[in-house]
Amino acid sequence: MYELKIRDYCFIAHSLKDEFFGPAKNLHGVTYVVDLSISSKELIEKNVIIDIGLANKILKNVISEYNYKNLDDIDKFDNHITTTEFMARQFVDDIYVALEKIEYPLSKLSSIKIELKENHIASASYIKNI
Repeated sequence: MYELKIRDYCFIAHSLKDEFFGPAKNLHGVTYVVDLSISSKELIEKNVIIDIGLANKILKNVISEYNYKNLDDIDKFDNHITTTEFMARQFVDDIYVALEKIEYPLSKLSSIKIELKENHIASASYIKNI
């Protein structure tokens, strides 16, 4: 199995509007370290999973949709609790759509994974198996 991993970061604000989350129910900021991993059983004709520059560009474009924004103000998140787990899946879904738009051969991929690190002790991830 081949795997490509790239890293970036994203600054967001949000509130987790439920008593379950204690003080995190209030508006607060998070700096995510964003790790994107793309895996494949085989390489494309250029002997890569995906060009690193292209993967980096796609990740930056996905991040830009949320970076320096309050997730509470984004319409598509109405009635959702934007936990780190939820956002990890949102990032993966956005990356998948971006790859579809450029007609990347998704059938060659095994999985797309996003890990969002909130700090040195907490992170959450989501893996989409293809």
